[in-house]
Amino acid sequence: MGHYSKIFKPYDIRGIVPDELDETVAEAIGAAFARLTGAPSVAVMHDMRTSSPLLAEAFARGAAAQGADVIAGGLGSTDMLYYASGSLGVPGAMITASHNPPKYNGIKLCRSGAKPVAEDTGLTELREAAERGVPARRGPAGAITGRDLLPGYAGFLKSLVNVSGIRPLKVAVDAGNGMAGHTVPEVLAGLPVTLVPLYFELDGTFPNHEANPIDPANLADLQRAVLAHGADLGLAFDGDADRCFVVDERAQIVSPSVLTALIAARELAREPGSTIIHNLITSRAVPEIITERGGKPVRTRVGHSFIKARMAETGAVFGGEHSGHFYFRDFWYADSGMLAALHVLAALGGQDTPLSQLLASYGRYVASGEINSEVADQRAATEAVRRAFAGRPSVSMDDLDGLTVAGPDWWFNVRPSNTEPLLRLNVEASDEPTLAARREEVLRIVRGG
Repeated sequence: MGHYSKIFKPYDIRGIVPDELDETVAEAIGAAFARLTGAPSVAVMHDMRTSSPLLAEAFARGAAAQGADVIAGGLGSTDMLYYASGSLGVPGAMITASHNPPKYNGIKLCRSGAKPVAEDTGLTELREAAERGVPARRGPAGAITGRDLLPGYAGFLKSLVNVSGIRPLKVAVDAGNGMAGHTVPEVLAGLPVTLVPLYFELDGTFPNHEANPIDPANLADLQRAVLAHGADLGLAFDGDADRCFVVDERAQIVSPSVLTALIAARELAREPGSTIIHNLITSRAVPEIITERGGKPVRTRVGHSFIKARMAETGAVFGGEHSGHFYFRDFWYADSGMLAALHVLAALGGQDTPLSQLLASYGRYVASGEINSEVADQRAATEAVRRAFAGRPSVSMDDLDGLTVAGPDWWFNVRPSNTEPLLRLNVEASDEPTLAARREEVLRIVRGG
């Protein structure tokens, strides 16, 4: 088809079905993946998109043709695929395009133990092999065997978080017609939780709203449900249910940085002195709280491959990203929105105050959220910002990921998009006037105003 270079992204494979990604392509990638890993067995799962079952079958055929036995897990979330890979010790493939529109699909890949496969850790070689065509293998094909992984996944998650003895909670959950509609009932079964389900019907056309909770517009239905039902909190998941967002009992959106700080504090109480990873656009409160609780904060670039690599290098017990991804050492350093949700339920249910009060001490600053600006020359715009702030008293800069500029009571980061002509700006400050001043100053420079 000639679309391999277009659909292979830095961290996964995504394209429009069937124009860019179809069963022929999926089968070729499955064969190449089996050859690349050399593993005797491969796990394959898929989400609820209309094209996903056929793409999963095609990937499995390609892998089996190369002699690999295929564990066909059927419907699942991306973190269930990581569970399969970690618990069974096999490489894995998840057929999903996460929160992308319905016309898309994709493939997320990992090696045995849920180790990521990215551009610099195998995706480039995989693309080249699939493009060339993998030679037919002599000998018998591998077996394709169905397996229900949901009970084991749910039980394993609950073994990692102590949810015994929590008080009764009413929890609204917006699955966005994605995979959380499949996993949440099983994971929460047996807990003293009254569930208020929104959009649990699996539907890859996303008839109610995009399954992308990072956009506040997609949380409006959940916020209304929390208030209407008097829920203790609301949970929202993206399409493949690897990200989780939270709203409190007042229907206020909880910053993922606040959740990172909360989970970090819980993990440090369990393992004092541990290392915690946070990316550079999480709140300044996160490393402050980690340090105050006796932990060791480590700052990384944005992106799951960087976080997972630094976690493995440092033995970090936990890592959080402002995008709603949360990573756990005991979950093979992989991310799980459901595991993060269980931590929130355990923290809330283990005491008597409402969620807003429980989280009050974890939110210390005001933030802009991510602001995108279309620019013709990302580098030139970044350098213009650098020149504007260079030499100012008490201002520091670093280039870990884009440009971060920090003052005593504010900081901001500008970094380029990998796929679009955009600069992404995140600003945080001690108060709203300071935040507004920094935000407007940087946007004037970036946008040439």
